[in-house]
Amino acid sequence: MIGGSRVLAIVPARGGSKGLPGKNACLLLGRPLVAWPVAAALGARCIDRVIVSTDDPDLAALARAAGADVPFMRPAELAGDHSPTSDVVIHALDALEAAGDRFDYLVLLEPTSPLTESRDVDEALSRLHGSRRHADAIVGVVRTEAEHPAFAVALDSHGLAAPYAGGGFGGLPRRQDLPPVYRLDGSLYASAVPAFRESRSFCHSRTMGHVMPRHKAMEVDDLLDLVCIEAVAARLAKLSPRTDG
Repeated sequence: MIGGSRVLAIVPARGGSKGLPGKNACLLLGRPLVAWPVAAALGARCIDRVIVSTDDPDLAALARAAGADVPFMRPAELAGDHSPTSDVVIHALDALEAAGDRFDYLVLLEPTSPLTESRDVDEALSRLHGSRRHADAIVGVVRTEAEHPAFAVALDSHGLAAPYAGGGFGGLPRRQDLPPVYRLDGSLYASAVPAFRESRSFCHSRTMGHVMPRHKAMEVDDLLDLVCIEAVAARLAKLSPRTDG
């Protein structure tokens, strides 16, 4: 709870995956991916309830073992490759409200972004709650550096490169002179529930960006990603030093 407002955490974890079969059950340092966002949500001071939305009985069992509620099974029509996350969230809210459980805020944490921590959730919710005069949602973003759009190039039919924005290579700025640019990183999403119901999205004109460290922006799409993230996860103490004693 934050400021008297109840907060729901939703972890979406369908059974299917093309890039990495059985992805949400894959082990990362001995724990299934689905257990990582569950742990982050359970450890956040602001979260009142943690649920996992899944269509897979095995994932449901893993989620319960990690400490999450699985109050319903997700319908097959909401578990396809192209099923919108917004529909999954609305389905979860409707199911809980039908059972008499209502919330003021919701947080979405995905198993594919396992390095998000409890303190990230609390910090983001605190910022959003304190900024409600001009914001209804907050999402994780990461600063682009080597991938800054100023350095994007296009290839012509002969394979020759040219700056995507036009002009010549001689006009490219120095990296240190560029204004900061950020991208959505998938690490966390949060919104006031009424605003999400109205917009069916976390991203709109009243969405804040919550800047995350670069390593927490890593996502699991395939086996290479999983291998890289496991190397990072094994060294989190060095990358995310605690400052609270």
